[in-house]
Formats: sequence, C-alpha cells, structure tokens
Amino acid sequence: MSKDARNEGAEGEAMENDIVVWTVQEEYARERIDKYLTEAWEEEISRSQVQQWIEAGHVTVNGRTVKANYKLSTGDSITVTVPEPETSELTPEDIPLNIAYEDADVIVVNKPRGMVVHPAAGHPSGTLVNALMYHCKDLSGINGEIRPGIVHRIDKDTSGLIMAAKNDASHNSLAAQLKAHSVTRRYLAVVQGNVAHDQGTVDAPIGRDPHDRKLYTVTEKNSKTAVTHFTVLERFGDCTLLQLQLETGRTHQIRVHMKFIGHPLVGDPVYGRSKGIFMEGGQALHAAILGFVHPSTEEYLEFSAPLPEDMEELLARLRSR
Repeated sequence: MSKDARNEGAEGEAMENDIVVWTVQEEYARERIDKYLTEAWEEEISRSQVQQWIEAGHVTVNGRTVKANYKLSTGDSITVTVPEPETSELTPEDIPLNIAYEDADVIVVNKPRGMVVHPAAGHPSGTLVNALMYHCKDLSGINGEIRPGIVHRIDKDTSGLIMAAKNDASHNSLAAQLKAHSVTRRYLAVVQGNVAHDQGTVDAPIGRDPHDRKLYTVTEKNSKTAVTHFTVLERFGDCTLLQLQLETGRTHQIRVHMKFIGHPLVGDPVYGRSKGIFMEGGQALHAAILGFVHPSTEEYLEFSAPLPEDMEELLARLRSR
C-alpha cells in the first residue's frame, strides 16, 4: 500500500503483514523519523513501539535501515513492514451484544455509544472485539489478533450499526465494497444551528490538523477526498436533525465536515463547543442504516437501528421547548 504523504495513512492503514509507504513532504524535512511515524499512524501508537520497529529493522528509508533519531529529508521514501503481532493477550468477554443480523459469514451489531471497537491504548478490554470473540469464536483473521473480523469502524462515542466478517473471504468482499463506496451508510445526527438548505453535499478533503496531529480538519495539504451528503429532517431553530450519507469513509468525516460548514455535532467533545444544548456521553451521531451485498449469496441486505435513548431524549427536549 503506497502513501504519497504522511497524512495519507488513514484508510486501511497498517494491517498486520502489510507494507506501508510514505513519501516525505518538504514541511516535514528535518523531523525525526520516530516522531514522524508516531504522528502519521492512523491508529494510536506509542513512540516506543515505533522505535522498537526501527530497531528491529522493520522501517527503512530509501531502502536502508536507519536509527530512531534519523532526520528526514524532502522526498525520502519511508517503508514500514508491519511485523506479525505477538501472541494476543485479548480475552473473550461475555459482553451483551445487540445483534441485528448474523450468519456463517457476517455479523451486524448495533454498537452502544461509549464502546470502543477494538483494543487500543487506554482501552485494552471491554471492546466490541472482546465481545465478538466471546460470541463468535470464528472471526476473520485478516486484520490480525488485535482486530479480528473488523472491516470498518465507528467512533467510540458514536452509536449504531457496524459489520464484522467471520471468515477471510467475507472480509475481502466487504472491504472491497467499502473501497468501492458501494456500502450504504446513513447516519442520523443533531447538529448545532439552523441548517439553511434542505439538502446538500460537503465535498471537502480531510487530512491531519497541522496544529494537533491527533485531530483531522478540512485541508488541501496531505489530504484525501471526502464527500458527505446531508438532508434536513427537522429544524429546532438552534439545532437541526440531519440524515447524512457517507460517500467516502474518512476518520471523523461527519464530525469534521459538520464543523467545517459551521454546524458541529451536539455533544461532540472534540469538534464542537456547547451552545446551551447538551447530550451526555458523546456526540449526537448514530449509524442508523447499513447496507451491503452479502459475500456469499450476493443478495443486497440492508439493516436499520432505532435511535438510542439518549438521542431520543435530546430530540424530546428540543421538541418540547
């Protein structure tokens, strides 16, 4: 997988046994390679982990191994060969799942707000993966032992439908559909402000925020195409209920695009500031509809998940004012 710039590492990055390549842009010249890679990685990763990979020879610059303090030059080609994961310490956990659909190939789960999809720094357990490992026993191994079965993600503080693959053939099929933008993904969101147009499209590229590399922003530099379609469902004066359909699937896409057009999500702790309307536990964003072609039967399947209680309560408050 080739990445033309540091911030191009978002979609499908860093599957185990994969090779990831970046070409260094001028603005990152003279930066240490361990710092660069730590901030470039889509998943949260420690600098010590990157340094271990460098020490073990999994990282090369222009075909040669380097040290962690190597200072980059414009045009350097960085290659990371992601090593096999060590034996996983993940344990199956008997966490209740709200299952929308399940067969021998795929499972669709309605994820609650607050649940992390797969283990990461600060969240070693209690994740959707831990729950799926207990329930399924037979997840696809393509994403390695840390992310078995996981084809796509939704944020920790977003609720709604997510699919996981039970075998590698299904994983490949679903991943290909995501890449081709043929998976139906519709969200419901409550945003701040009165959205003026009944329908619209936000077509604005997303990349890392140069001021905070853990965040994303609309930018022309080191970015990827991102397209979000929206339809107004209900207006409350200072808030609007939207249906949003993803054409692309960038990290934090809806949250970034809504902030970009001046209507951040209600409750978003990162991209939105409260203006008197609150929702506990995260942003008012719910993955309500998920549709895809079944990997084996080739039948189109579509599932819907009702709004969670917290968003229903938010809407009730807005309607009763």
